[in-house]
Amino acid sequence: QVQLAESGGGLVQAGGSLRLSCAASGRTFSSRNMGWFRQAPGKERDFVAALGWSDGSAYYADTVKGRFAISRDNAKNTVYLQMNSLKPEDTAVYYCAARQPFGSITNSASYSGWGQGTQVTVSS
Repeated sequence: QVQLAESGGGLVQAGGSLRLSCAASGRTFSSRNMGWFRQAPGKERDFVAALGWSDGSAYYADTVKGRFAISRDNAKNTVYLQMNSLKPEDTAVYYCAARQPFGSITNSASYSGWGQGTQVTVSS
């Protein structure tokens, strides 16, 4: 079982950047597919990005493609989300989670080990 804790959120102006971190505990972290989701007030939790463990393949929501980048450091048991060119509509609580084997990449129901989330606020 992987347990996760997000950090790195904050308040930033539109056009700025933030890097989120997701620290994992558990010996199986390096063999887990990982994902980032976000949830704005009154809205559902939406897929942001995912990273495969075997080939390092990355997937992104269309809304963040070209602006966000997901990466991992297995030696540090950490997954990152680099967010550039931030927009006010990126404002949300960001969560990381570990995907179940063969689960849907973009469906939050395929993920577990959710952390407490980290707030990202982008001002216009």
